[in-house]
Amino acid sequence: MLETFYLSLYIGIDIGTSGCRAIAIDSDGQVRHQAHTPLPTPHRSHTKIEQDPELWWHAVMETLTAVLQDVDTETVVSIAIDGTSGTTLLADSEGQPLTTALMYNDARATAEAAHIAQHAPRESAAHGTSSGLSKLLWLLKHEGLLKNTDGHAAKVHTQADWITGRLTGRFGISDINNALKLGFDPISGQWPGWLQALGIPKQLLPEIVEPGSAIGHLKPEVCAKLGLPESVMVIAGTTDSTAAFIATGASEVGEAVTSLGSTLVTKVIADQPVFAPEYGVYSQPLGEHWLVGGGSNSGGAVLRHYFSDAQMRQMTSQLNPDKLTGLDYYPLRSKGERFPTNDPELESRLTPRPATQVEFFQAMLEGIAAIEHQAYLRLAELGAPYPRSVYTVGGGANNEPWTHIRGQQLKVPMLKPPQTDAAYGTALLAKKYSLATHE
Repeated sequence: MLETFYLSLYIGIDIGTSGCRAIAIDSDGQVRHQAHTPLPTPHRSHTKIEQDPELWWHAVMETLTAVLQDVDTETVVSIAIDGTSGTTLLADSEGQPLTTALMYNDARATAEAAHIAQHAPRESAAHGTSSGLSKLLWLLKHEGLLKNTDGHAAKVHTQADWITGRLTGRFGISDINNALKLGFDPISGQWPGWLQALGIPKQLLPEIVEPGSAIGHLKPEVCAKLGLPESVMVIAGTTDSTAAFIATGASEVGEAVTSLGSTLVTKVIADQPVFAPEYGVYSQPLGEHWLVGGGSNSGGAVLRHYFSDAQMRQMTSQLNPDKLTGLDYYPLRSKGERFPTNDPELESRLTPRPATQVEFFQAMLEGIAAIEHQAYLRLAELGAPYPRSVYTVGGGANNEPWTHIRGQQLKVPMLKPPQTDAAYGTALLAKKYSLATHE
């Protein structure tokens, strides 16, 4: 029994902007196989950014085929999917797309976002043009399709739950995390009444389940194509950013993850939700806890404006984290900040300029580290715990001197997670469900 259980495999699929990745892990969480398929760049026209959802499906099937090549397919137990948060399309009850997919960063729905602002509570994640709800209103207004020619009622879908539907044949089901930007209320666990004031038909909205819940078995035709047993269960996934958080292994209250990518994003696990939309701070369920976070406009994009990747790699070895420059920088690419300071007029502060490029680079790193410290202090002020440890993900995670500088500011253990891939976090969700059913 134990040997068979150890040989079980759980697959996580991450559908990102540039490609689809799949990772198969065993019951010990070890990566056994992985594969990647690139996706075409979404079509862009001014503020419109869209993609044919069939491209996702082809990429998922190609990636699954690749990851299963050297696998005993009889050992695969479950599959879960994550996708980009806010990516939205309308499809009928059979899963046939009725519209193109508006991508997470599509910003055409300005009038719809303004309409939402008149009805949605300030703590809702449905505000702004990036929300799935604003995109849904735009699609309803401009496409006007609630039924296809065969009379199958339309449903709104996010990227992850449409793929889940294609795998199982069960459409109209979404997870809490993906549903937040559609207006779902995580506190009451229901679709709120104010959606009716926006003219959203109730039958358009999906049934909501917890991430890690069983959706259904793979469709027989999918099993036949992939050579998988019909016992394989498809599990409700989550958003890509939440999956990446799960991948780090952070799971206890007070454990935090800083993403040092183009922007600086700080998230911490709390035992209660925190909402402060004036700072862009929102919360989402994470098992029995809550994930509370906010994002600064500072980060890697500012560094890349002044230095190439090659220059930064060369200068990193010359940094002296034990001798700080003491310059009080606030690096921004353009005017304006929302978190940890809410000031749309805040100007970037990068003076006085030191004598060398290395000192200038280090001063900028110190400035971003100070913003990170202020971010966690702000989250604590709003009701979240101050971190007891911080995992780091993103491009800046590999800069050891910067990690030392940040640790001096935060004064908590700075941890390097063994995994940061969103597909790995989604595979953990698939494994978590399967382990629970065997307890």
